[in-house]
Amino acid sequence: MSDEPRQGSAAEVFAVFTKLGLTSFGGPVAHLGYFRNEFVERRQWLDEPTYADLVALCQFLPGPASSQVGISIGLLRAGYLGALAAWTAFTLPSALALVAFAYGLSAFGNALASGWLHGLKVAAVAVVALAILGMARTLAPDRERASLAVLALVIALAIPSAWGQIGAIVVGGIIGVVFLKAEAPAVQTSFRLPGSRASAIIALVIFAALLAGLPVLAALTGDPDIRLVDTFYRVGSLVFGGGHVVLPLLQAEMVPPGWVGNDAFLAGYGAAQAVPGPLFTFAAYLGAVIGGWKTAVLCLVAIFLPSFLLVIGILPFWDGLRRRQRAQAALRGVNAAVVGLLLAAFYNPVWTSGILGKADFGLAAVAFLLLFLWRTPPWLVVVLCAASGELLAALP
Repeated sequence: MSDEPRQGSAAEVFAVFTKLGLTSFGGPVAHLGYFRNEFVERRQWLDEPTYADLVALCQFLPGPASSQVGISIGLLRAGYLGALAAWTAFTLPSALALVAFAYGLSAFGNALASGWLHGLKVAAVAVVALAILGMARTLAPDRERASLAVLALVIALAIPSAWGQIGAIVVGGIIGVVFLKAEAPAVQTSFRLPGSRASAIIALVIFAALLAGLPVLAALTGDPDIRLVDTFYRVGSLVFGGGHVVLPLLQAEMVPPGWVGNDAFLAGYGAAQAVPGPLFTFAAYLGAVIGGWKTAVLCLVAIFLPSFLLVIGILPFWDGLRRRQRAQAALRGVNAAVVGLLLAAFYNPVWTSGILGKADFGLAAVAFLLLFLWRTPPWLVVVLCAASGELLAALP
């Protein structure tokens, strides 16, 4: 590939991410698989090392890792407008679906346990398995890094929390520096970013100022909208581990104060598992339940705003850091650890929620075959699995 990626337009980014926003079922781990297939293998907007670096960076940052990877790809491809286009297109389908669900909760309530929903979970098993296979070939190809991936898997399973994930990444970086051979930098694609390091510092200052200032402003004014913005911004700023971690935290923030009833919260939680795109769009559902579509927009923007500020603030420094030999050694360890984290997530919740019997295992095997050998488009495999899940549910 050339030293600089060919730049595109925000419209191009929006079109590609709209397709992903409509078809990316299975949660954040599956999203990374969809992104790799679309931007590394098919369109070649990024090479494998750059994509791996973005995934490693976003694993370090709080907030929705898959959305941050998408924002980063949009930023690299078409600047700030590209970042906004990527986030809007990837987020809007699921946000609209969950807002509609909030308005028609009674009509949709009986569909949450349908067979098609379970079929989507089975499809996620095949998508994630393929993503792990592809990333393991590149990021953990030798016995040292494969062993490190298994160590990260053990840490993540032994400490099933954000701390376990962070710990696995830190251990991977330390082992990379100490034990993995520091090779000459082999960066094939440059992060050509708009703006400067000064603008990155400004973004980080705004991030910190909002994190510290919104609680004070909410306490001084008592304004319910500011309280909501503070709550969702804080959750988006401090939660590691993605959507499956943020949902129980939001339950603790929303239900006891009486903003959302527990039944409505759990119904929305089920619906969030059924829609494509990032699980953080659950914020739009909660906002719609609390105050209609305007509040949904407010909550949605508040929970994703930290991701924008952090990506814009960190990426310029990340590019220089990853070019140093010791940093490259650390990244090799971190990337191997990321494979282990993907394996842990593949086991729980992807496998444990998707494979409940022999029929599920058979359907997952067929889906993997279609993806791996027949190169069937992922969206078509998702549709086939959903239809098959509904058919299996109707059988005795």
